[in-house]
Amino acid sequence: MENCLFCKIIKGEIPSFKVYEDEVAFAFLDIHPKADGHTLIIPKKHYRDLQDIDQDTLLHLIEIVKTKMKEYEEQLHCTGFTIAQNNGDVQEVKHFHLHLIPSYSEQESISSPEEIYQKLKK
Repeated sequence: MENCLFCKIIKGEIPSFKVYEDEVAFAFLDIHPKADGHTLIIPKKHYRDLQDIDQDTLLHLIEIVKTKMKEYEEQLHCTGFTIAQNNGDVQEVKHFHLHLIPSYSEQESISSPEEIYQKLKK
């Protein structure tokens, strides 16, 4: 999609803090995180929402979520996760995406995406 924010991120037209990429999917840190490590996992092909995406792509994205969960437990020391997906009016960007939001037993403030990106690169 020509004006899709996420399509532009995938193409590299808009910078992002990429934490995963393969031929089907792209994952990056949310620039307005709800917690340290808040990640968006998206298909490279433009799908509008859950009604639009095919099952194989959806399952692939779920496997990426599971992999990132394990990595974040080890690297960020989080204690749980929220996985969210919005559709319709509550969907800010009309490109299917999953939110992976780590939680922490004690988190006083949220770090910037750049700070988390640096932690994840180690």
